[in-house]
Amino acid sequence: MGQLEPPSSRFRSRAPFFFIGRDSRGNWVVQDEHRLCGGLFVDCAEALRFALFENGNQPHTVIMVPGVFELDMNGKASAVHQLPLQGDAPRERRAA
Repeated sequence: MGQLEPPSSRFRSRAPFFFIGRDSRGNWVVQDEHRLCGGLFVDCAEALRFALFENGNQPHTVIMVPGVFELDMNGKASAVHQLPLQGDAPRERRAA
């Protein structure tokens, strides 16, 4: 039998970037750069395992997001939004 291939690698010519961070409820969030693939996880190890599986085991394309990172699966790749932390001004982080 053939080797199991991550779903994302069948649709893209290069490994996609994946962002990992924590949402306002403490869940670990994983989201790809195109906001088409991702999910919520109970711990960082599982979030990282998912991201690496989806991007073909390319650790250099996994980005840890500081602050609060909310899951947004609307399919628009323009930006990855972060909620402001207490005392911080609102910020926006551009996806690569």
